[in-house]
Amino acid sequence: MEYKSPLDMLYRWEENHPDKVYLRQPIDDVWHTWTWKQAAEEVRRMATALIAMNLPLHSNIVLISKNCAHWIMCDLAIMMSGHISVPLYPNLAEDTIRQILEHCNAPLLFVGKLDDWPAMKAGVPEEIKCISLPFCPYERYENWNDIIAKYPPLKENISRNLEEIVTIIYTSGTTGLPKGVIHKYYNFSFAISNAIPYLGFTNNDRFFSYLPLSHIAERILVEMGSLYTGGEVYFAESLKKFSKNLAEAQPTIFLGVHRIWSKFQEGILKNSSQKKLNILLKIPVISGLVRQKIKRGLGLAKAINIFTGASPTPVALIKWFEAIGIKIQEAYAMTENCCYSHVTQNKMIKIGFVGQALPECEAKLDHNDEILIRHEALMVGYYKEHLTTNESFTTDGFLRTGDQGLIDEEGYLQITGRVKDLFKTGKGKYVAPSPIEMKMSAYSDLEFVCIVGTGLQQPIAMVTLSESGKRKAKKELEFALEQMLITINATLDAHEKLAKVVVLDDEWTVENGMLTPSFKIKRHNIEKKYAGRYEKWHDEKGMVVFES
Repeated sequence: MEYKSPLDMLYRWEENHPDKVYLRQPIDDVWHTWTWKQAAEEVRRMATALIAMNLPLHSNIVLISKNCAHWIMCDLAIMMSGHISVPLYPNLAEDTIRQILEHCNAPLLFVGKLDDWPAMKAGVPEEIKCISLPFCPYERYENWNDIIAKYPPLKENISRNLEEIVTIIYTSGTTGLPKGVIHKYYNFSFAISNAIPYLGFTNNDRFFSYLPLSHIAERILVEMGSLYTGGEVYFAESLKKFSKNLAEAQPTIFLGVHRIWSKFQEGILKNSSQKKLNILLKIPVISGLVRQKIKRGLGLAKAINIFTGASPTPVALIKWFEAIGIKIQEAYAMTENCCYSHVTQNKMIKIGFVGQALPECEAKLDHNDEILIRHEALMVGYYKEHLTTNESFTTDGFLRTGDQGLIDEEGYLQITGRVKDLFKTGKGKYVAPSPIEMKMSAYSDLEFVCIVGTGLQQPIAMVTLSESGKRKAKKELEFALEQMLITINATLDAHEKLAKVVVLDDEWTVENGMLTPSFKIKRHNIEKKYAGRYEKWHDEKGMVVFES
């Protein structure tokens, strides 16, 4: 296959479909649009401006913003001007921002849609020049629109050697400080060019962008997916208007994470009890109308490919959505393999499995059942981390994912845990927490779950409550959690059975360091905070402990 760079694809649509709408962004409930020609012109003008700054070629230019039309335009302008984009999550703490900016020696920072930039900007060294994106007028910084008004659009179609570095993506820090994953243009092109025909994407597809574009999944699926198909991208204005915007967009391709699917379920059950829904879904004709109404209300009536990824979605939740007519395709990948590993095709769903290996991707398990991946788009390495890079690969070029799994006779992969998450109880037995956490996450009363137990006679579960869990009376909740514990323990081996469920008053958030920006639990930070209380909780009477 002949691979083209993202810039080559921009030029193609700019020339062949200049008046077709590419980007749609709601601002104060009004949809603003950019055609391919309009988007390309802004990209070309900003590229001219960046070249005029005389930065050293291949400088690391940082972009921190929620998803918006200018996030994508900014990324393309950085490519066109010969630099390397370093996208950051829009909810990072100031310390993490400073650590990354200093680590990558960034001379320039684009600042866009953010909830609390004043609290974040303390992490930006004074010597770094800042530019604010449109609709985000930070007074101290020059604005994108003012800059592009001063410069003509770059006339030539600059192309990039596919072996050049396109981006450094800092991981969300599940296991410690963020690491900068280096990818070249070839990796992006290889991944999306092979995925598109496999999944059946077309130039009529509509993408809905709300998960952080700084995350590899959204970057490849939405930004690269739209560039390589010529499809449209719709954005969400805010969390408050998310449902409204999604219903208006009616995308054909949608990626959700476990948390989103749980919120969708909670919203549906607010309007109709599970008992009533079960009855309606058994009535001929009515059941079809109910399913269509639910899908239309969510914004998924026209969705052809509906994915879940980034973190595991419980099997029970996927089956619940299947019952209402929404077939979710599980996917599995990581930043280090350029989001190219396993995905489920919409007509070959096997619930509980994350699909088969994508074309040109090799997958196998080592002696510890660690999943190993090899293809042509693996990361170049970790930025300034040669030793860690070497440790991440086998001698024959397979990437060590850190995840454990099993591969069935049809080549479907199931994730069973994390290699480093295993802990040993006081009985000397090893426990893998992830599968148990998955079972518990299927219960709608729970928001987050962390299974611990190093040195204890039996593991315990620490949980935070969802909105539905918080609304229940204490006795009602206690009874529900006891029944859950009995049900789950019946499926576990003796050494895995949970001694307690500990209900925490604390919230686990990105801001307090308990979650990564992609809403995975930071197990190390959680253990550090609560480890001193494990034995006390373990020895308390009853199956449920309420900790305040």
